[in-house]
Amino acid sequence: MTVNTLPSADLDLDLEVLLAHKETIADGVVRLVFRHLTGDPLPAWAPGAHVDLLLRPDLVRQYSLCGDPGDRSVLEVAVLRERAGRGGSAFVHDALLAGDRVRIRAPRNNFPFVRAERYLFLAGGIGITPFVPMMAAADASGAGWQLVYGGRTRSSMAFAAELRQQYGDRVVVRPQDEAGLLDVRGILGAALPGTAVYCCGPEPLLAVAEEACAGLPGLGLHLERFTPKESSGAATGFDVELARSGLTLTVPADRSILEVAEDAGVPVLSSCREGTCGTCETAVLGGVPDHRDSLLTGEERAANETMMICVSRARGRKLELDL
Repeated sequence: MTVNTLPSADLDLDLEVLLAHKETIADGVVRLVFRHLTGDPLPAWAPGAHVDLLLRPDLVRQYSLCGDPGDRSVLEVAVLRERAGRGGSAFVHDALLAGDRVRIRAPRNNFPFVRAERYLFLAGGIGITPFVPMMAAADASGAGWQLVYGGRTRSSMAFAAELRQQYGDRVVVRPQDEAGLLDVRGILGAALPGTAVYCCGPEPLLAVAEEACAGLPGLGLHLERFTPKESSGAATGFDVELARSGLTLTVPADRSILEVAEDAGVPVLSSCREGTCGTCETAVLGGVPDHRDSLLTGEERAANETMMICVSRARGRKLELDL
């Protein structure tokens, strides 16, 4: 996975759109279709991209785009009601109505679709959403591919029936109440070397996929997380120099760089505030970050060129950032 979009101090990236259509497509899942207020084309995007919905000033959530990138008249997302969530999905399900105006941020892509001879898509639950356009792209390219899709029950699995109808045996649907948990290790062990493996879903699925692929160097693993990985290590205070703002700030042990920068009036784009979306990614000019996000690859962490300032910290006493 490559994080390839750095935010800037320019906050004029919001767009007001119309919620043209809202429908239930599976148990606990609604599909939202947004259109431009004036009918103009919406921002371009590629498979793997997501949008931020600015539901309230204090409620910003990210959802993967699951429509057709070639159709710029609409943007589509599917949202699962998270019973143990932080309020975003409940707001979408209970408060948003067709005809409402919603502010969004332009699409960002931290889960890009790479070219490969063959693909294996492993989806768990609502993790199916980024794979809908990816499968269409893989099919159009003539590459070999397969989707293995697990969920609690068949009725809870969004897009399952239509994907089976469209792609036939390339789509393997495995509801847990019928077939048990996905045999992730067996599925990956049967994949041919050179396969690009895309995995999205709950953390237990991703953790098994990471561990399995670590012993299968012929597979290229690409992950997208909805929840943060557990962070280890005690937090300590440090200083951060903001090069463009001309400020040096102290970040105490119980606060993030993002919070301290915001308090100082420095404009920074942010969204998830838990290291999963990439919105606050910031270039590192000096010092060594203590990476605590769930997004950067091992190679990107070793390079120390960027960091997610909502959760990551400093390994020494000072960092210099491009803010």
